[in-house]
Amino acid sequence: MKLTLQKLISNAKKNLFRNPSDGFITLVLLLVILYSTINTFDWFFNIANWDVITKNLNLYITGSFPQPEKWRANIWIGLLSGLCFFTFFSSKNKKLKILLPVLWILIIPLGIYLLSGGLGLTEVKTNYWGGLLLTLILTCCSAAIAFLLGLILAIGRQSNLQLIRTLCRVYIDLMRALPLIAVLFFGQLLIPLFLPVGFEINRFTRAVLAFGFFAAAYVAEDIRGGMQAIPSTQYEAAKVLGLNSKQTLELIILPQAIRTAIPALTNQAIGLLQNTSLMAILGLVELLGVSRSILANPKFIGNYLEVYVWLAIIYWFICTIVALIARHIETQMNPTNPVR
Repeated sequence: MKLTLQKLISNAKKNLFRNPSDGFITLVLLLVILYSTINTFDWFFNIANWDVITKNLNLYITGSFPQPEKWRANIWIGLLSGLCFFTFFSSKNKKLKILLPVLWILIIPLGIYLLSGGLGLTEVKTNYWGGLLLTLILTCCSAAIAFLLGLILAIGRQSNLQLIRTLCRVYIDLMRALPLIAVLFFGQLLIPLFLPVGFEINRFTRAVLAFGFFAAAYVAEDIRGGMQAIPSTQYEAAKVLGLNSKQTLELIILPQAIRTAIPALTNQAIGLLQNTSLMAILGLVELLGVSRSILANPKFIGNYLEVYVWLAIIYWFICTIVALIARHIETQMNPTNPVR
């Protein structure tokens, strides 16, 4: 222990204090970090008023979901959390690894059924969905649409038919040229004007479609980048084996392209999760919308810092879980080249 401490001190003197100017800058930075850390902990534990969070915790989780039906929302959030936990330990069992994609696909329609009701459950309109519940279901549904549509667009960009290739390129370029808030405004405010009289699409569905169609353009380019990273020898080997174009795409190209694009797709998923906060501007009461409604309460006026620190912690935690799951999946798909 004594030798280790002496070694650390020796390394610090050698690397951090090579000359007086380096030593002075290092010392100032350490003092600033120490001062900031002490003040942060003091505010967090002694000054901050966390009643604004504890007294509104249910509102943050499920929004204004009807009280008698909140068990449905809690069950879905619990199942989603359990599926995330299950994903980390699925690699030890081959049968579970095969079952895992099916469970991730089923979690979305199951969530919509539990939250919206029908078939034996009391109907709950999407206007009552809110908080973390709305953020998660909106992200999951939008991500599913973005991935499927993005996959189709990526394949279309590689098509031998000029018309299909041009249409896909125009769609991708158009969506990437528009700001997301403009697409959301169009989806929420303008689409209803073009619908027939008596036909209505709820605000949640419009938000899902707007997010999904927007993110699909970026997903398509990520997958196309993965496809272009595959060497031409892979195509030549497929021809030698007697595989046609469809079989080559399904069995050889797409699996490798998606595996290569996982880091970029993870960024898109995290960005999509964070961008759901824009819906607070358009009236959907997700996490940020709940926070704004709480801060409008006279009892909690002035607790801005506590509320936004709490929001930052929630988003950081969820985004970290998404990143860890993606890293785990990438490691399982690349056993010979583990992710660092």
